[in-house]
Amino acid sequence: MRSRFYKHTVLLDEGFPPRSYFPRLNQRFDVKHVKIDLKKIGLPDEEVHALAADNKRLIVTYNTKDFKRLAQKSPNTGVIGVSALMPYAHIDNKLTALLTKSTHNALYGTYTPLTGAT
Repeated sequence: MRSRFYKHTVLLDEGFPPRSYFPRLNQRFDVKHVKIDLKKIGLPDEEVHALAADNKRLIVTYNTKDFKRLAQKSPNTGVIGVSALMPYAHIDNKLTALLTKSTHNALYGTYTPLTGAT
């Protein structure tokens, strides 16, 4: 039996391009960019994590090294780490697929790597 679709809320880290680069993701989910949409520039990683937790958003970041250690600090957010070498269209497809198949709480309180493998 297939689980019901959940519309995840996502926060793109400052180093990520604008959400318009990810049309499938942006169409299916509630996506905000920390710098462009929330006007938060130059926040330390801990503050980005706290902001995501306060708003119950999953963080999508290239900064896997620093955010991986923060991932389990709150059950109200999670971290999805993306390779900086992955093309935007591939990120859009892989991230949309991951979120579509994930239940409401599956990605919270954890670090999830988004790999380039198909």
